[in-house]
Amino acid sequence: MNYQKILQEIKDEVKPILNKGKIADYIPALGRVNPSHFAMSLSLFDGRTFGVGDVEHKFSIQSISKVFTYSMAISHYEKILHKRVGHEPSGNPFNSLVQLEYENGIPRNPFINAGAIVITDMLNSKYKEKTFSKILDFIKSVNNNQNINYDKEVASSEAEFGYRNMALVNMMKSFKNITNNIEDVMDIYFKQCSISMSSSELSRAMLFLANHGIDPITKARFLTSSQAKRVSSLMLTCGHYDASGDFAFRVGLPGKSGVGGGIVAIVPEHMSICVWSPGLNSKGNSLAGTKALELFTTKTGLSIF
Repeated sequence: MNYQKILQEIKDEVKPILNKGKIADYIPALGRVNPSHFAMSLSLFDGRTFGVGDVEHKFSIQSISKVFTYSMAISHYEKILHKRVGHEPSGNPFNSLVQLEYENGIPRNPFINAGAIVITDMLNSKYKEKTFSKILDFIKSVNNNQNINYDKEVASSEAEFGYRNMALVNMMKSFKNITNNIEDVMDIYFKQCSISMSSSELSRAMLFLANHGIDPITKARFLTSSQAKRVSSLMLTCGHYDASGDFAFRVGLPGKSGVGGGIVAIVPEHMSICVWSPGLNSKGNSLAGTKALELFTTKTGLSIF
């Protein structure tokens, strides 16, 4: 299959809608990103890569970081993890307070903000002051690349304007579902969301999930097959907030979005994909990115269905 030709076709077809989405300007540092950016990258098990657009341009991965932190947590806390974080779709926006209060401070899943904050709290219990460096180390390992860091300006912007996230963590603290110091947990959380990666780096970093927890290139094992299955299943059912069902319907792949405009997806036993376009739809997912992935599975026939 001529992947490069297909990617170029997709880039041409989504070009008319690149500027129709809305930038996540409620985080001021993200609001300055050029909405015309577009990148799409594929990583195959044999080491081959394909890409179009701004594939080496680094952007804020935002909620895509939740895939990495959940992968770390499930490998350490698998037996008790779901007592503190559920595994059901939320059906509500990613930063909803209403459902969290109704359900006694137990987030529906680890891919909404409240769930990811609990995951960060659990990692903080294990790693203490080394927590963020451990998160970075994990991402560097699955990417097989030491050149990854976070954007201090974005992290500062998130902390300054993260009122709703602070409300979430305080509510969960009142229900005793946050065990560490709130300021420490949120500092780590804002930094992990501010990690900067390119589409080529993110597609490479997802290969281990496409291969049952093992990096097909380095052969390093990061998760058991059972753990990888759980992460991938949550990407399918919860990876796009209250638009997860629509993404599964249109694209048919496990995926995870971020308000920085990135979306990662995996084709089990074949490849991993990342697309980046900063303009978002009404649900907080990349408008052109979602369309690009829909076109990819339509043109290639590669979906899990």
